[in-house]
Amino acid sequence: MGFEHREEHVDEGMLMIQANLDDMNPEITSYVTDLLFEQGAHDVFWIPIIMKKGRPGVMLNVLTDEASAGRMETVIFRETTTLGLRYGRMACHRLGRSFHEIETPWGTVSVKAGFHRGELVQFAPEFKDCERAAKAGGVPLKRVYDEVRLRFLQQAAGGPD
Repeated sequence: MGFEHREEHVDEGMLMIQANLDDMNPEITSYVTDLLFEQGAHDVFWIPIIMKKGRPGVMLNVLTDEASAGRMETVIFRETTTLGLRYGRMACHRLGRSFHEIETPWGTVSVKAGFHRGELVQFAPEFKDCERAAKAGGVPLKRVYDEVRLRFLQQAAGGPD
């Protein structure tokens, strides 16, 4: 396979910032997630948890580089109900990546591919592109996914585009 891609690497000096929340309107989570990504977060995810006195809550997790930590803190303290944050140092192993444009009967769809030691180990069509193509073509979303995956594999094997 001749796909050009960035080399995989390990990022040292990453931070995981965490906050437990049991008194925040859950509708706010997607807004906070978007703000954190806009400020440079590498990853943001929420985990349902049970807190003291059996109260349901969520744990906010933000993966960021040290240079962006202050911006993450500002968003979290301004936009959530937390009174404190926890920090953990992390290293992240990132696969080599490349992006490919796949032509379908319903439009172009971007595919992200991951490489480990030069070998293609995973790939995924971009959801928003597939959603747009499915709506534009009046076809099921799963059909678009299947078609994109097939065409990508054909391209990876050097077959017809």
